[in-house]
Amino acid sequence: MRGAPVTTLRIWGKEWRGIAKEVFEDEGFAEAREILDKGLAALSRRKGAPKRVGETAYADTLMELMRLVLMRNETISLTAITEPVEFAALHLLDSLACGGLPELESAKEIIDVGSGPGFPGLPLAALYPEKTFLLTDSLRKRIEFAAFAADALGLKNVDALHSRAENAGRDPALRERFDLALCRAVGKMPVILEYSLPLVRTGGAGIYYKTIAAEGEIEESVLARELLGGSAEVGSVDYADLLPGRRHVLFIVKKERATPGSYPRREGIPSKVPL
Repeated sequence: MRGAPVTTLRIWGKEWRGIAKEVFEDEGFAEAREILDKGLAALSRRKGAPKRVGETAYADTLMELMRLVLMRNETISLTAITEPVEFAALHLLDSLACGGLPELESAKEIIDVGSGPGFPGLPLAALYPEKTFLLTDSLRKRIEFAAFAADALGLKNVDALHSRAENAGRDPALRERFDLALCRAVGKMPVILEYSLPLVRTGGAGIYYKTIAAEGEIEESVLARELLGGSAEVGSVDYADLLPGRRHVLFIVKKERATPGSYPRREGIPSKVPL
């Protein structure tokens, strides 16, 4: 991608130099669109998937999101995935893995914990304009980009918050408010459960993006689920239909009881001393 023609945007009073829009007609972007279209077609066949997933305009929105991310990635680090085909698979389609699941379909207020530059929140917000999404991240430059991208894509159902998850979980305005928490952030289950479940109302759920290799974390998180009000049983959904050949899975934890006020613990403790 280096050395490609550039274009300049002004946002927040600063210049953004990045890849010109016409470059997206080649250099692997046509192949990325093919991968994306195949994945969206597979998603459209799922029971409960919204009709919008099959619309050309939705695929166009996702491609524009990729352009915006890679454009800004030329000057600040948003993602290590910069090849268009990999981006389409591992950011766009991976984000949509929970599409059609009852936990998502029934949710009205959704929080994306550790969203980075907006994944999975932005692709899902574009697919579900009737739902509201709060994107959170501890790194300011990434969450500021997510806010910009939401505005650029015309997503009126997205808010972005710069906050550590531990602090968000103790904020009375956010604690136990959401129907669903999503988490693609890197971290073992006991840690990300402590980040996310305090934000979910009783009767809601958390969905965690993992690989098959992480199945051992279900056993490791028994105590965390018990202490945080999560379910004893953990649901598991393979999404090879969207990403053939990839060993990715969603873990689903129901919120059955209110989280005690002692959780989440203060900044840094959940990752240093997991439950």
